[in-house]
Amino acid sequence: MQSIQTALTIVQPCGALNATNAYSLQTELSEYIAADNSAGLMVDMSGVESLDSAGLVSLISVLRMARNLSKRFCLCSVPPSIRIVFELTQLDQVFEFVDELSVKAA
Repeated sequence: MQSIQTALTIVQPCGALNATNAYSLQTELSEYIAADNSAGLMVDMSGVESLDSAGLVSLISVLRMARNLSKRFCLCSVPPSIRIVFELTQLDQVFEFVDELSVKAA
């Protein structure tokens, strides 16, 4: 996590993003996006194995919060098995996707 205004905070969830942990994920991401020293948030999805509707809702809620705060919110390194969920729900048109974490987050 970087603390300068021009940098994005990077969070890397892993495992399943589902009804069991969606609320805690949403709470954690909301705290990061609301922080004064954050220009935005990049969620590194490379460790995510599965995503259900509750996980999607938590990401959408944080995206909405980021937009209200005029901050950047993007998803990085989304595995193909997870990317298809976004495509099937047409949320690939709503979220910003970054292919690799090595892309400069600014």
